[in-house]
Amino acid sequence: MKIDIFDTTLRDGAQSPGISFGIEDKIRIIKLLDEFGVDYIEAGNPGSNPKDFELFKRAAKLKLKHAKLAAFGPTCRAGTRADQDESLRKIIEAGTEYVVIFGKSWLLHVEQVIKTSAEENLRIISDSIKFMRENNKRVLFDAEHFFDGYYDNKDYALEVLRSAADAGAEIIILCDTNGGTMPDKIGEAVRDVGARIARPLQSRENYEPTISYKENGRAMRAPTAIKLGVHCHDDSGLAVAGTLEAVKNGVSHVHGTVNGIGERCGNANLCVLIANLQVKLNYKCVPPENLENLTELARLVAEHSNLAFNESTPFVGGHAFTHKAGMHIDGVNKLPGSFEHIRPSLVGNSRSTLVSEIAGKAALLNRVRLFAPEIDKDAPELIQALELIKSRENEGYQFENAEGSLDLLILESLGKRRKFFTVEDFNIKLAEPFTGGSASAKIKVNVGERRSAVIEAEGDGPVNALDIALRKALARFYPQIKNMKLIDYKVRVLDSNAATAAKVRVLIESADSTHVWRTIGVSTDIIEASWRALLDSLEYKLSLDEGLRLD
Repeated sequence: MKIDIFDTTLRDGAQSPGISFGIEDKIRIIKLLDEFGVDYIEAGNPGSNPKDFELFKRAAKLKLKHAKLAAFGPTCRAGTRADQDESLRKIIEAGTEYVVIFGKSWLLHVEQVIKTSAEENLRIISDSIKFMRENNKRVLFDAEHFFDGYYDNKDYALEVLRSAADAGAEIIILCDTNGGTMPDKIGEAVRDVGARIARPLQSRENYEPTISYKENGRAMRAPTAIKLGVHCHDDSGLAVAGTLEAVKNGVSHVHGTVNGIGERCGNANLCVLIANLQVKLNYKCVPPENLENLTELARLVAEHSNLAFNESTPFVGGHAFTHKAGMHIDGVNKLPGSFEHIRPSLVGNSRSTLVSEIAGKAALLNRVRLFAPEIDKDAPELIQALELIKSRENEGYQFENAEGSLDLLILESLGKRRKFFTVEDFNIKLAEPFTGGSASAKIKVNVGERRSAVIEAEGDGPVNALDIALRKALARFYPQIKNMKLIDYKVRVLDSNAATAAKVRVLIESADSTHVWRTIGVSTDIIEASWRALLDSLEYKLSLDEGLRLD
C-alpha cells in the first residue's frame, strides 16, 4: 500500500526556534526532497511574508521529478468573504496546483481564540475551500487541533470535516497540534473518522482523485474520494508513534519534517517515520532505491538548517549502529542481527565500533587490522594495545571520540609509529591585561638529527600562541601543514571537587581538505592537556599524508 509523504520542513519546520531559511536554502532543500521522492512539499505561507511569496515564484521554474509543491495558509477571517481575503489571494498567486488550508476543528478555539460562532467557523472553512476550487486549486484541509476537538466535542469536530469534504477538499488532515494525544487515542479517532467521513480508495494506488463539472457556468472539480492524513507534533515524544497508529487505522497521507524540526518540540521525524513504514511495516513511501539516501538527506537538511545534527537519531544518526560494549561488539561481528534491528545500509548508514576500556579485544581488533591485517585476536601486540588503552582511560582519556590519538597509540603498540618531529623546548609568556595577542610562545623543534627550528609567535592566549609557533616551525619541513586547520576545541573538567587542581580533558577536532580527525590530551594543567592534543593532531596529519588509512 502506498503512503503519501507530505514534507513540511520548509513551513512547519521553519517555525523551529533558531531556524531561518533563506530562499536559496529552501530551493536546495526542495531539490533534495524531490530527488528523494517525497510526494508533497509544503514550501511556506505566501500570505505571511514576502520571502515565502518570492520563493514560490522561484520554485515555479524548477523542473521537479516527483514532488508537488503546496502553498499553505488560513481560512478567510470571520465576518469576511473568501474572495476578499488577501491571504487567500496570495495563496492563489503563488501558482501551485495544490494548496493547504487550515481551519479550527476545536470548538474551544473557535469560541475563545478566533472568537466567532460555531456556524461562522463552518462557513469560513467551506467558503475558503470553495474559493480555492473556483480557482482550480486542489485542496488539502488541515483540521487544526482535531484530536483535542474530537475528544472535547466529537459532533462538532466531525461537522468541521464534513464541511471541508463537501466544499471540495480531497485530503483531510487530522492534526495533533498540541502534540499531546496518546497514540491509541489517535487510532481510535481515525477509525471513527474513516467510518463517518472518508470515502477511501486505498486499494487503488493511482486513482484520479477529482472529477470535473460545471457550477453556474464555471468549471469545477470535486473529489471522488476523500483521503485521510495525519499531522503530529512531538510535545509528548510520540509524534512518530501516533502517526504509525494513524496509518494502521486507515490514514494514507502523513505529514512530518526532516530531522523532526518544528515549533516547540518539533514534528514527526520523517527520517524515522519513513524508515519504520517502509522497512518495518512494508508500506511504500519513497522509491525503494532511494531509501539508502535517507541518512545523507538528514545530514544535508541539517546543514542547510544551520543546526547541529543529532547523532542519536534512530536509523540515520552516527550512533544508531555504533557499538561500544565488548559483548555487543563480539555479538554483532558474529551475527549482525543480534544487536542491530536492520541492516544499516538499507538507510544509507554504516556500523561502527568504539574502542574503550569496556570494549574488549573484539572492537580493538577491528581497528588494529587497519594497520596490521595479519594480527589475530591472541597477538601480544593486541593485548599490549588494549592494556595501554585501559591504563590511559584510567587516567581520564576517552578514545571513542578521539580516533586520531587512538590510531597513534595503536601504531606505537605495533612499533609502526613514526616520529616526524620532537619538541626540544618551549616557553610561554602571558601579558597583562589579557587582551588580544596577550600571550607569546617560543618553541624549538627538531626534525631529524640535524634540522631544527626556533620560532616565536604571539596568539590569543597560550594555546593559540603554541599552535601558531609550532605550525610555523614545522611548515619549513612539512609545507602541507599549512592546509590544516583546527575546527573545534572542547575542554571538560573531570573532577570538579578538585577545583582549579582538577584534571581536564581537551578534545581537538582538526581538518584538511580531505579528512576530519580528533585528538585528546589529559592533565591537571589545561595548557599541557591542550599541548598533548595539539601534538597528536599535527602528527596525525603528517601520518595521513603518508598514507595512513582514516576510517
